[in-house]
Amino acid sequence: MDDARGQVVKAAADIRKVSVVMPVYNERYTVTDAVREVLAAPLPDGLELELIVVDDGSTDGTREKLEQLQGEHPTLKILHQETNRGKGAAVRRGIREATGQVILIQDADLEYDPREYPRLLRPILEGNADVVYGSRFLSGEYRRVLFFWHSVANRLLTTLSNMFTDLNLSDMETCYKVAKSYLWKSMPIRCRRFGLEPEITAKFTRRGCRIYEVPISYRGRSYAEGKKITWWDGVKALFAIIFFGLVDDAHDYEYARTHIRQAWRGLKESRGLAEAVRRWVGESILEVEAGLNPLARYLLPREQYLLTGTGRRHVEYLQNLFWSAGHVEVRRLDPQDDEGWSRLEERFDTVISIQSIEEYRDDIAVLRNLVKALAPGGRLILAVSAHPNLYSDWDRSLGRQRRYRPQDVLARLKETGLEVQATWWVNKIGYAARRLYGARLGPGRFTRLMRRVNEWMSGPLRAADRILPGKGLVLVTVAAKPADS
Repeated sequence: MDDARGQVVKAAADIRKVSVVMPVYNERYTVTDAVREVLAAPLPDGLELELIVVDDGSTDGTREKLEQLQGEHPTLKILHQETNRGKGAAVRRGIREATGQVILIQDADLEYDPREYPRLLRPILEGNADVVYGSRFLSGEYRRVLFFWHSVANRLLTTLSNMFTDLNLSDMETCYKVAKSYLWKSMPIRCRRFGLEPEITAKFTRRGCRIYEVPISYRGRSYAEGKKITWWDGVKALFAIIFFGLVDDAHDYEYARTHIRQAWRGLKESRGLAEAVRRWVGESILEVEAGLNPLARYLLPREQYLLTGTGRRHVEYLQNLFWSAGHVEVRRLDPQDDEGWSRLEERFDTVISIQSIEEYRDDIAVLRNLVKALAPGGRLILAVSAHPNLYSDWDRSLGRQRRYRPQDVLARLKETGLEVQATWWVNKIGYAARRLYGARLGPGRFTRLMRRVNEWMSGPLRAADRILPGKGLVLVTVAAKPADS
């Protein structure tokens, strides 16, 4: 398939379907043509198109139009919101139902041309991008001339967004945003209306995504033709830029808890922990049960880096995350699988395990497998949840079997033949707060709020760890395998 510039676009081997999410509200005069144009859109060879239309409580006859289209196109997915909840809410629901490896947002107002899909998809299919924006202000083939002050407002909002994200986007407010599905599905969308655009831009940035822009054509419409956005939406977008520029809310914990084993751990804290252990890591690293934000994000490049996960969705997430990274491998491997770990014997100079061994009933057996993968003289970097007296229903909901005392960790490392070289505490303020609740902390809304505050305040928390005396919630230990073993 050729894109709009006549360049051949090929589908990547692991991308088989593109899901197009189309939010619709009171678009009876355009929705039929919009759906037909999307279904007729050109795609690279080997790609299937899935169209999900979310009717956001329309009251003008749009629903009846969609029911008619459903009869004409049985593969069309139509979802209905009983009341108007806003574009952000409709997009959120469409993303939840999407099954493609790439998700593209398409408005139903005919302002954006689905024939641009090959151009939008190309950077992702070639392995260069995680996210692609279609820019109306780059040199597309054509652009309808409309409102001057709208373009000024668009550029102002884009500039302000760029100031908070440190990007150089030319069109943050564009409808055409395309990204790998794991990014959409593992990212919470809070804004219900047009604050969606700066919100997801800030979150893509915080996730460290490779963001590309491509020029698109634009056939904007006037208010007489049904344009809905107003100056008040611009004001709310401004507040969204400031809020999401300051608050780190880039990961969806419910998605992580459902699909990725204990993936909540080590989100924002991963950067600080990677900085703390960098002096101990070598060139051949194994990271066990890596979460949503593995230390690999901050320790690469290396000569060899293997990440493991237990669940299928966990492994898929990691494979997508490190799709184009060199010298990186992802495997589905259970730390309790002795036979699987025997194939890794003495292959790594560094093994990293962040709050994972407490999930297993036989943690000694798991530790022995980790040590088995270490070359003589190699190091194990082990972080564990500390203080058994704080073990609560929250820990149980996360799959933890236990928490540890420092002497428990030292005894287990000694039993597996390792020599401790360093140990320190992480999240000292969190420990002080948890002591107020002890073992009473449950998995409810307040706990989730505390966890988010922990992410948002990660910078000050790391600074406090360096300054404050005493214990923390997490104990980090560096232990070495004897060189003559």
